[in-house]
Amino acid sequence: MTSILQILMLLLSVAKFIVIAHIIMSWLINFGVLNMAQPIVAQIWDGLNRLLQPIYDPIRRLLPNMGGLDLAPLVVILGILALEIVIRNNAYLLI
Repeated sequence: MTSILQILMLLLSVAKFIVIAHIIMSWLINFGVLNMAQPIVAQIWDGLNRLLQPIYDPIRRLLPNMGGLDLAPLVVILGILALEIVIRNNAYLLI
């Protein structure tokens, strides 16, 4: 059972990394550091958007309109951190 919990924690860490990579990449694109005309940048950006859009969309519908500020990635990261805490604190019940 410990192995399953460790694998779950690993998957949550990977999900957190993907969301943070998406945030940083969006900043770099908006500030002109990365150019969307480059094929590799466009492919990575499209892949991240396709992966995270189904997660962000329900959260964006619940959050109020903040203008140009998107808080969905922040809510996702906080949700992942909360889930990690719950798993860590209740792991002894499953072992």
